[in-house]
Amino acid sequence: MPLALALVLALGAACGEDELGGSGGAPAGNAATGAGEGGSCVDPGDPCQVTFWYPIGAESSVEVRGDFAEGGWETGVPLHIDAGSWRVTIPVPNGATVRYKFFLDGAQYVPDPNNTEEEDDGFGSKNSIKRVACGNGPCEQASGQGGDDTGGVGAGLPAGAFDWRSSVMYFAFIDRFRNGDESNDDPIDDVEELANYQGGDFQGLLDAIEEGYFDELGVNTIWISVPMNNPNVAGPGADGRNYSAYHGYWPTELDKVEEHFGTMDLLKTVIAAAHERGIKILFDYAMNHVHSDAAVFRDHPDWFWPLQDGERFCVCGDGCAWDGDDGRRCWFRDYLPDWNFTNSAARAASVDNALWWIKETGIDGFRLDAVKHIETQWITDLRARLRDEVESVSGEKFYTVGETFDTGNRDLLKSYVGETLLDGQFDFPLRGVAVEALLRRSGTMFDLDNYLGSNDSFYGPGAIMSTFLGNHDIARIVHNADDSPWGAWDNGGTANWDNPPAQPSNASPYQRLAVGFTFLMTTQGVPLIYYGDELGLAGAGDPDNRRMMPWSGGDITGEMEGLRSHMKKLGQIRKEHTALWRGTRSTVWVSNDTYAYRMTEGPSIVYVALNRGDVDATVENMPAGATDLLTGNALTGPIITLPPRSSMILLESP
Repeated sequence: MPLALALVLALGAACGEDELGGSGGAPAGNAATGAGEGGSCVDPGDPCQVTFWYPIGAESSVEVRGDFAEGGWETGVPLHIDAGSWRVTIPVPNGATVRYKFFLDGAQYVPDPNNTEEEDDGFGSKNSIKRVACGNGPCEQASGQGGDDTGGVGAGLPAGAFDWRSSVMYFAFIDRFRNGDESNDDPIDDVEELANYQGGDFQGLLDAIEEGYFDELGVNTIWISVPMNNPNVAGPGADGRNYSAYHGYWPTELDKVEEHFGTMDLLKTVIAAAHERGIKILFDYAMNHVHSDAAVFRDHPDWFWPLQDGERFCVCGDGCAWDGDDGRRCWFRDYLPDWNFTNSAARAASVDNALWWIKETGIDGFRLDAVKHIETQWITDLRARLRDEVESVSGEKFYTVGETFDTGNRDLLKSYVGETLLDGQFDFPLRGVAVEALLRRSGTMFDLDNYLGSNDSFYGPGAIMSTFLGNHDIARIVHNADDSPWGAWDNGGTANWDNPPAQPSNASPYQRLAVGFTFLMTTQGVPLIYYGDELGLAGAGDPDNRRMMPWSGGDITGEMEGLRSHMKKLGQIRKEHTALWRGTRSTVWVSNDTYAYRMTEGPSIVYVALNRGDVDATVENMPAGATDLLTGNALTGPIITLPPRSSMILLESP
């Protein structure tokens, strides 16, 4: 996968002097090896041209000092005032991890005020720290990164194979997406409606596929709920209320389809209809546990961790910890036995089942649930068998994306990604940064740009991460975008049952969501649309974040439809301009409330400009003449004004 063409050690990537200009923000551009060519490979140790910059204050001189060069702590490199800030561009070895500070007025060391990645310096203060990467990664890794001829992650796939970087993924949470067959509506006794089956099924999904709903959104990948059959019984949640298995995560019959969703024949019809339209299908695969009614638990109790662990009753968060060794053996609830994949027979049986579903249905990938709660060897075994039994036959990459719910530990997510592991993970840490910057308006857009500078290449050259704003485990994203926003990971307390939030009636939350999705759809990674988020559907935490999808009538307001219209435009623009998913990102402008970058793939360049603020704002260093692909309007640069809470995707005029 292409890496960012430039890493910005402070806030923006370096650009040629002829590209710099303006004031009031941080102009930046492309200064890395291979710039303007889509990103050539760069060997470790070869230099990247990196810009350090510091905001102008009362200081009279600024140096950057650090371990980027021999003697770099003793003799600094002076910065000079240029384009509204102190700046200097210097060569730094590709692949280096740099520790640095700014040295003010020959007397005071300070960390980079715009870089949140720091470490102790051993003297009671902090060094700023960044990892340098430029080009398309090290040359010896360039093959198999998912370029034009590799068909996505993994080397050795034939030309023409599907490139998973092009995916736009939609999570059709089956029970709540669309009811196409009322004959299989069969709610569970003693469960309230909000936590019960509500009628969504495979027929409803098939209807949406055949009506072209996903084509209009530009969606070419659908993630569907766990298809295995679940028990028709209630189970108490951690909140003491009864729940049904409408979500699919309590499998009992591992080789049968959930009866509330439909039949195996109907599921295969759904997959065939999707494939006819060029849409890939991912199954949500739950490999951490089964329900206690499952025959496999009854017949092979030794394949599961015991609930009683010595003196402990090992339920996650209640007797056992959620993380570490406890997290890999604890039961989510006392009726959900946890697979013990240190047992080779258990591991083989589970992987056998995963392969059976692939071969039986012809699906294209897995969303793998609760990755940090299982033994990594299960993933390694699955990957080996996918290569030998699936990919060698189909000639296509079988995409595996994991769910590791950790909001800040990128190293943990990365530990499951690699050639013998997962292809990618849902990028929870990036989601938190993006929501804070774009929707909650917390901090500045410099925070987002700085984070992307290291995140673009963090997970490795072959990783295909999935980026997202909302999913089924957190409150609906529209509430993070409200005028008085919820916290990035706030589920609304007891609002999910006692006081469900109303659908916002004003336009601003939907406009902010549109800005957020513009960012998601114009940067690397597989963007995820959680069903209903294309409408800004409201909802507190589980189960209120899983309301039935509205399809017509007064349930869809003008503001909701306006957001969906924006999403449709984004989907088509992403499909038509491969630079948005295959190109390299370089920053061209940053201010507190605005952010502009360009995506470059060979001669193809697409500019993206975002304004999260509530007033008009300008961005600089844009093309002299361009067309906004979202509106069709012709614009004149290099300074462009964005209305409040808006975005533009610009193609330079010929």
